[in-house]
Amino acid sequence: MENSAALRTWLDEMNLDHPLVIAGPCSAETEEQVLKIAHELKDSDVNYYRAGIWKPRTRPGNFEGVGSIGLKWLQKVKEETGLKTATEVANRNHVELALEHDVDLLWIGARSTVSPFIVQEIADALEGTDKIVLVKNPVNPDLSLWLGGIERLYKKNIKKLGVIHRGFSTYEKTKYRNIPEWQLAIELQNKFPDLPLVCDPSHITGKRDMIFDVSQAALDLNYDGLMIETHFDPDNAWSDAAQQVTPTALKGIMRDLKIRKETNEEAEYKSKLSNLRAQIDVIDNGLVENMGKRMKIADEIGQLKKRKNVAVLQSQRWNEILGKMILEGEEKGLSEEFILRIFKAIHQESINHQEKIINA
Repeated sequence: MENSAALRTWLDEMNLDHPLVIAGPCSAETEEQVLKIAHELKDSDVNYYRAGIWKPRTRPGNFEGVGSIGLKWLQKVKEETGLKTATEVANRNHVELALEHDVDLLWIGARSTVSPFIVQEIADALEGTDKIVLVKNPVNPDLSLWLGGIERLYKKNIKKLGVIHRGFSTYEKTKYRNIPEWQLAIELQNKFPDLPLVCDPSHITGKRDMIFDVSQAALDLNYDGLMIETHFDPDNAWSDAAQQVTPTALKGIMRDLKIRKETNEEAEYKSKLSNLRAQIDVIDNGLVENMGKRMKIADEIGQLKKRKNVAVLQSQRWNEILGKMILEGEEKGLSEEFILRIFKAIHQESINHQEKIINA
């Protein structure tokens, strides 16, 4: 994207002394609910009040949103509280209705980002708009698809653009609802530093008690803002109850987050250092997680060897692995000595796991 520095202008013009905050219920349920939450958030750090009007669910039969009537409720939010409004759009009709009701910020959801056809339809409908448009990452970890969505919008002369990182779906069971895959967002940030980046810890975690930690990790990685689902009665919300926080809890999260500002040379140094260290933390966590997965596979191999009465140490296989890793390490600028140390330790841990199984 040429002249991508223009993308940050809309955020800079807000001149905020805190991260951009987009908050509100996962779904607009009733007019009373929408207005009650908005009034509880109006004297907080919230810049945009979000509410899902159309809620496409993974499977039919669940609550799928109140539809366009909810846009009138968002208009009342703006009239009564002064908060700007935000909602998700998934087709041309959604766009036209949202613009008709003067919604200030529109975002394209993860299920829509996966389809260039859908994104193009939305881009055509938004051509030349001065509204802010954010693109959530696709459900699968595909950076090109994510950037492709932004490029389609940019080519339609939509300059107030940004992205939302909401994590990626996986068949594996982890502590997250959607695995962050922080490295993908970091790569996007490094390629396009002028593209505002918002984190959605609600969808990454799926659990309200993890939202603070993920929000802090995002700010440590120099994210520009947060989108946090907020409800006055989260346990009885009509959708995504487990990941919503109360307005009071949201205010507490924003109060307790450590926000690093670049106000002078020393602060800039500390901010960059914190960012780089946060990137290392992301990689280190990935290393430990992958080592855990590797040892589980080693356990399965141990079970096979036990059934077949095969010795734990297979020298030929070990030498093949070591030779391959030394060559790959050289390509990545890693010394042979370092590779030998690391993989000898990994190999020994695998042997320990298998011996426990065989000798059990």
